[in-house]
Amino acid sequence: MAPRCWRWWPWSAWPRTRPPPSESTQSFRQQFSTQEQTPQICVVGSGPAGFYTAQHLLKHHSQAHVDIYEKQLVPFGLVRFGVAPDHPEVKNVINTFTRTAHSDRCAFHGNVVVGRDVTVRELRDAYHAVVLSYGAEDHKALEIPGQELPGVFSARAFVGWYNGLPENRELAPDLSCDTAVVLGQGNVALDVARILLTPPEHLEKTDITEAALGALRQSQVKTVWIVGRRGALQVAFTIKELREMIQLPGTRPILDPADFLGLQDRIKEVPRPRKRLMELLLRAATEKPGVAEAARWASASRAWGLRFFRSPQQVLPSPDGRRAAGIRLAVTRLEGVGEATRAVPTGDVEDLPCGLVLSSIGYKSRPIDPSVPFDPKLGVIPNMEGRVVDVPGLYCSGWVKRGPTGVITATMTDSFVTGQILLQDLKAGLLPSGPRPGYAAVKALLGSRGVWPVSFSDWEKLDAEEVSRGQGAGKPREKLLDPQEMLRLLGR
Repeated sequence: MAPRCWRWWPWSAWPRTRPPPSESTQSFRQQFSTQEQTPQICVVGSGPAGFYTAQHLLKHHSQAHVDIYEKQLVPFGLVRFGVAPDHPEVKNVINTFTRTAHSDRCAFHGNVVVGRDVTVRELRDAYHAVVLSYGAEDHKALEIPGQELPGVFSARAFVGWYNGLPENRELAPDLSCDTAVVLGQGNVALDVARILLTPPEHLEKTDITEAALGALRQSQVKTVWIVGRRGALQVAFTIKELREMIQLPGTRPILDPADFLGLQDRIKEVPRPRKRLMELLLRAATEKPGVAEAARWASASRAWGLRFFRSPQQVLPSPDGRRAAGIRLAVTRLEGVGEATRAVPTGDVEDLPCGLVLSSIGYKSRPIDPSVPFDPKLGVIPNMEGRVVDVPGLYCSGWVKRGPTGVITATMTDSFVTGQILLQDLKAGLLPSGPRPGYAAVKALLGSRGVWPVSFSDWEKLDAEEVSRGQGAGKPREKLLDPQEMLRLLGR
């Protein structure tokens, strides 16, 4: 049972120096306090969805106080751990998030695992509203024979490895093979392919981890195949990422013109961004390159290619059965039209030799707490415009709300919507009207459970240490990978 102090204060608990107010007065005060009191709101997750939600709440309610809880010791979620190291401009959004964190009405509490260290029910007792913005922390499994073989990784884990996600720091992928296969044709698939093929000297001045950079310097990978179940018209990456691949130094594309037959006519009616993407693909696959580009491709020592209408069926083992040596792909064809289009096997198969398989078929969210509804099929929390179904005062934003799709700007828009819905409910009197203890109650709970939260000022000490370590190598930072080392640096 939750401590009494976490519940809405009954009128009987008020000082007895004056009688309890009449029903009409009480109703007025409840309405007034709902609008004018300090709403205590907590956000679970400090990635883009969490910070954008907090930003909207703070901007549009002059009294609201927002606590942000994060399971990692450091903030920023996929901006820190998901954005490729050679895309530093995307990480500039951290400056905006830092300004939010510096607000005197906002507090960051890292090293707190909601669902383990504190329950969602306990957070709901402590706050007027709780927003779940913890993203998609897992990956979709291949679910094919051989997926457990050494040499098979999720792209999510591979990205975490080179970006310094503590849970992936021991990944140590073997890059001694000459061919890698990436399953999936989205931006993450292009990211991992690009990092595998980029000359290491081009990564030396990024925030890639030293361990990953050392492995890439020794890498023998020369060819990367990027495989999709459907055709060129259904690829999920964007034009910026495709252009980077086409222009990648020391690398040439392998694109079969036969894969693009008839595509010119089919793209006439598609939306403009998709049309531009297809036109770039068509040019790269079917047009003769210019003199400079032809010379660059002719001298390239590495290559990447797109394989369409192929679905993974089995990871093939080496003769001794000790590691991956290839992948069996089912040849597919498309059935249906529009959104209902799906790839179905034709009965033919193709074996593709490789020593490294990276599965990039999607991220997925996990259920956070038994008290929170969760749709395991869609991998989202059931909600209506961010309101969690059947749980008043509980909201969600970002990927756990709508699924793991969209770039940071889409997450921003989505999070603003959730924030606005919450504020509307607050104004309408749909949230608890009495005072709530907020972090004071949660801090006591965490202390009793031996959990020591990390503040934003603590993070700034770790940030300064990372920047200092990177300076010697000419890098923007050298990321700290070990949570225990981070705690030691903070004197814990």
